[in-house]
Amino acid sequence: MTKEFLRMKLADLVPYENNPRHNEEAVDATIASMQQCGNIDPIEVDENNVILSGHTRRLALIKMGYEESDVVRVSGLTDLQKKKYRILANKTNEFAGWDFGKLEEELDGLDFEGFDFGFQTGSDMDIDNLFADAPEKEPKEPKQIQCPHCGEWFTP
Repeated sequence: MTKEFLRMKLADLVPYENNPRHNEEAVDATIASMQQCGNIDPIEVDENNVILSGHTRRLALIKMGYEESDVVRVSGLTDLQKKKYRILANKTNEFAGWDFGKLEEELDGLDFEGFDFGFQTGSDMDIDNLFADAPEKEPKEPKQIQCPHCGEWFTP
């Protein structure tokens, strides 16, 4: 696998025809993020300029009137790897949890210029209801380890 860092015309980037994500609802939030912090993430494409990751960023840049973007062209992936990456790149962040104490510290005093997180930010935030609408995670079975000497099972 090789990576090439380029500046490309947005019109030359090909949306993946079977993209299962509904990106349109996230475009305005992506625009707000870019306006406040800049366009940091390059769009990732394969050797045929088909988007691997960055459909929403592309739509946001187009809506903002940009004609070009930073792009990482990844060559050498199999079709199976490309399919897997498109799904994994979008899904894996959903598994991360939040340290609400640290999040509260990070949010305190920040002005997000009217960006609607769907919760109160800063000193007035209600940390208990921050992710009230988040789906419940299935409880995991506790991990068991068997002692190789006596054969007894333990929960670490």
